[in-house]
Amino acid sequence: MGENGRLAVRKTYKLFIGGAFPRSESGRSYPVTSAKGEFLANAARASRKDARDAVVAARKAFPGWSGATPYNRGQILYRAAEMMEGRRSQFIAEIVAADGVSQRRAGELVDAAVDRLVWYAGWPDKIGQVVGAANPVAGPYFNLSTPEPCGVVAIVAPPMGPLLGLVSVIAPVIATGNTCVVVASERAPLPAITLAEVLATSDLPGGVVNILTGRVAELAPWLAGHMDVNGIDLTGCPADLAVACEQQAAENLKRVLRPASEDWLAEPALTRMTAFLETKTVWHPIGI
Repeated sequence: MGENGRLAVRKTYKLFIGGAFPRSESGRSYPVTSAKGEFLANAARASRKDARDAVVAARKAFPGWSGATPYNRGQILYRAAEMMEGRRSQFIAEIVAADGVSQRRAGELVDAAVDRLVWYAGWPDKIGQVVGAANPVAGPYFNLSTPEPCGVVAIVAPPMGPLLGLVSVIAPVIATGNTCVVVASERAPLPAITLAEVLATSDLPGGVVNILTGRVAELAPWLAGHMDVNGIDLTGCPADLAVACEQQAAENLKRVLRPASEDWLAEPALTRMTAFLETKTVWHPIGI
């Protein structure tokens, strides 16, 4: 009961799959608490079936997203950053509750997340010039190497930095034309679901980003072993679980980005974009 006599509206957050917000097929949820141990909301506890559905949605979205012009992908990422800016106060409140930081500090982290998305929005139409090449060959041929997205990427989001860290692992994957299935921070999933609401109301096509909440230990190995997942970012996996996921990923030769200590406020590099790119080399005869 609130101070004004109203009953609090307890919210149960849902998953984000294929541009929609379904409940977990298992019907499970788990309580999300603040840094002080206070109840905040219930979050859906995704199952393996939910993970499979998310992979199907990501695969369905891949041809259209990878086939879009890089300039258009950059425009869409920038639009998402605009939408994030519009919900700044909500993100700040969620980070204050999740991490127990001050309003000022939370504001700095939200601003950094928006700026990070803007930074990656500038790269889709430039990454090809930076990592591609025209290769000299001995013969009457042009030899061109160009980067291409590898496909569907599973991402285990970092447990800390529930917004800045989340944006820092999603943006480079989708900026380069991949689609993704994200396991949100188990500890603090609410900023991830709010980000999903932002993406759902921006111009991002459904299925490009799919967000699951729940137990990392339950979902990560399943995604690592999924034969229609082409790469996996293990940033948010504890060391022992990461090893098990790498073993699962070896079954279909997934690209694997191993977990490492990250300073999310540090200047980003190209590493996270190139980790899930493949290089296509084309030979073309020189006409006479």
